[in-house]
Amino acid sequence: MRNIKIAAVSSITASLLIGAFAVADEPIRVGAATYGLQGEFMQLWSNSLQRHPAVESGQVEVTVFDGRYDALVQNNQFESMISRQYDAILFVPIDADACASAVAMAASAGIPVVGSNALCNTDQLAAYVGSDDVLAGEMLANSVLTQLDYQGNVVILEGPIGQTGQIDRGRGIDKVLSEYSEVNVLERRTANWSRAEAMALMENWLTSHRGQIQGVIAQNDEMAIGAIEAIIASGLSVNDFAIAGADGITDALTAVKEGHMESILQDADAQAQGGLDVALRLVKGESYQPLSPIWDEYSELEWNDGQSELYYVPWTPVTLDNVEQLLEKRAR
Repeated sequence: MRNIKIAAVSSITASLLIGAFAVADEPIRVGAATYGLQGEFMQLWSNSLQRHPAVESGQVEVTVFDGRYDALVQNNQFESMISRQYDAILFVPIDADACASAVAMAASAGIPVVGSNALCNTDQLAAYVGSDDVLAGEMLANSVLTQLDYQGNVVILEGPIGQTGQIDRGRGIDKVLSEYSEVNVLERRTANWSRAEAMALMENWLTSHRGQIQGVIAQNDEMAIGAIEAIIASGLSVNDFAIAGADGITDALTAVKEGHMESILQDADAQAQGGLDVALRLVKGESYQPLSPIWDEYSELEWNDGQSELYYVPWTPVTLDNVEQLLEKRAR
């Protein structure tokens, strides 16, 4: 039986009882500090933790914290987790630099912190389970530029300034753009991973650069969908634009199926459940063996007895050949 409750610190607690390993008097308590739960990807990531076998067994209790896109809120949540003596913390920071003080507090209290999805610029993370965002940026840029035959005008929608997703995907995009002098970037601004903000920006750009925009490089799918909505609202045809985003959220999968955009899937299950397995290895020691099925799904993702500092989950290009399968999996 699954019980989900909202905690007083804007969190969701999942406590589930079945037995996956030796029964303990008290469950291992893991805090999962997300940058925010507004977008679908972090919701997928958080829900995946609830399906981890160790959580479903009742041996682990996971509390998911909504950081509300605010580094100070995340810092305060770390203080709460430390005072409540959590056994481990999974961390998806909103700011690559501001997060370091929170990790340092936890390290001083002897609580291991495993990064997931977004890196923190500190050497005190116990490990990191995520995907290569520089590579994602390269894939996004190449996706759009290939459709444009490597010439024309593009706009770039970025994530929250200072988060590693924004920084590293931007590096990958810039690396590709530097190779093609016939591609012109008309606008480049943050929409904070937000569909609504991206729609507003794109509406303004379509007016100020009327008839000039051919491509949209969006650092995530929410913003790509926002751009599509702006194009439709402006009475234009989506098929006249080359659009790409990252994450593989449900609406993006549907848009790929309809031929409106391209996307690359970032595996929320692998990042979340892989991160939890690594955290449990840190808490329980060498006797712990990973329980998530994700380690068998990716030959590139080696468990290495939970000792690696960096685990990179591969990106999966969403294509007409695999999109139906991905949508079916999402519907389960």
